[in-house]
Amino acid sequence: MRAKKSSNLISPTGLIKLMTHAMMGAALGLAFSLALILTNPAVANLLSHGGSQAAIVFALTLVTTFAIGATLTGIVFILEENKQS
Repeated sequence: MRAKKSSNLISPTGLIKLMTHAMMGAALGLAFSLALILTNPAVANLLSHGGSQAAIVFALTLVTTFAIGATLTGIVFILEENKQS
């Protein structure tokens, strides 16, 4: 019988891995939001009529959404990696 080992998710290396996933998601969200603003005239038009803070709120919403999604995906990846080893 194997001894049950603790999850690496709570260790310092696990937290660094989670932060890395969150930062990757934030970078992807920022790139996606900027690409969407620059390539889609309808979005650019809506943001230009939305006031001075509309583009910032739009970008931060996408950045936060992507970062949360990447962090949750990172949790799944770390837990699966621990199961296999």
